[in-house]
Amino acid sequence: MQSRVDSDERTPDVGVDVVAECAARAQGAAPALATASDETINAALEAMAQRLTACATEVLAANAADIAAAEQSGTTQALIDRLRLGEPRLTDMADQLTLLAQVSFPPRDRVLEDRPDGLRLIERRRPVGVIGATFEARPNVTVDVASQLVKSRNAGVLRTGSAALRSALALTEHVIAPALAEAGLDHAAIQLVPDPRRDSAVALVQQPDLIPLVIVRGSGQTTRILAAEGARHGVRVLAHADGGGVLYIDSAADHQLAVELLTAGLDRLGVCNRVNLLLVADNAPDELYDALLAAARQRGIELSLPPHHHPLGHEWALDTGRESTLTVSRVTDAQHAAQLANQETSGLAATIVTTDESAAHEFLDNYTGTGAFWNASTRLLDGFKLRRVPETGINVDRVPGPRGPVTFEDLYLRQFVVTPQDWSSA
Repeated sequence: MQSRVDSDERTPDVGVDVVAECAARAQGAAPALATASDETINAALEAMAQRLTACATEVLAANAADIAAAEQSGTTQALIDRLRLGEPRLTDMADQLTLLAQVSFPPRDRVLEDRPDGLRLIERRRPVGVIGATFEARPNVTVDVASQLVKSRNAGVLRTGSAALRSALALTEHVIAPALAEAGLDHAAIQLVPDPRRDSAVALVQQPDLIPLVIVRGSGQTTRILAAEGARHGVRVLAHADGGGVLYIDSAADHQLAVELLTAGLDRLGVCNRVNLLLVADNAPDELYDALLAAARQRGIELSLPPHHHPLGHEWALDTGRESTLTVSRVTDAQHAAQLANQETSGLAATIVTTDESAAHEFLDNYTGTGAFWNASTRLLDGFKLRRVPETGINVDRVPGPRGPVTFEDLYLRQFVVTPQDWSSA
């Protein structure tokens, strides 16, 4: 495994070749996966859950090697926190897989209309076939994405960064592949690209005949480059890029709840849905404003106060060495707060804290981002916390299509089927 991660003795095109080989293997396994029974799919997920704990020794050994290498290279603690597994986290991952296996599948066919001409119009859900995914150095995402692809009956080609590659390889080799085989599925359905170089990520979005849809997660700049490259090659990209939550404290906010939600939103600094921008109403009591700043400082948070020399929505979670920073600004009212959140941030999530129902409605009606919350933490904008299933990522596109936490229910193609009215698809 070490040589697969560290070797630099590769030809210039090996990344492209490796991705193509992985995609071809996944494509070969895709038809059987697409027609697998509900019972078989869920059995594979349950087997993954069991193997996460049964193979904890192998997985944690690989993860320890990743962490040691990251520490030696000077990686920040926020990024190491995202990288670190451990038995409690493996248990949480296993529990999520068990719950996912218990989630009902959406119906394959939905009757839209019995037409006057005697025909029936049906909307049918069909798997994409092979879906690619490239994501940040978070080992748990390997399992999250793989499980969503399997549940949606799609094969997949996964790629992660070098920092998490040992962990991802161990999860693929000891958990995902054998679980598929135990359930009677082709273990080749989920492929992990063993080459972490950027060329492999680029190759993933250049092969529309093999990988028509790619999920891209990571820094905003990287995802935008890959999305543009995918568009040039006719590959649909779900770009899960910029993050950063907004917390607006209204003048009528409950003081204790305001501090609690700020603290809850800063529990992990390396995640996209943490509080990144704190907005406080101009007429909020000074003691509340002071209490909020004090609560942040008590958690070791560095405050960026007016006047700001950066965009208000600058995402600190991706700013190496400044991950523990929070931007603070004053606003006139709920509408002003929503306007700033729309214009200055990625549109991931925003919360209003208030006891004033009219102010809450004004904020919720004017904020156009992916997740709008009233007296609830932006940390809820997460697949498992919000929808009770893991996610492939959070999409903040301002166009029709999957938006917010993308789960297995979103990874399908819509097909229109026309039949006689007396025909049954059962």
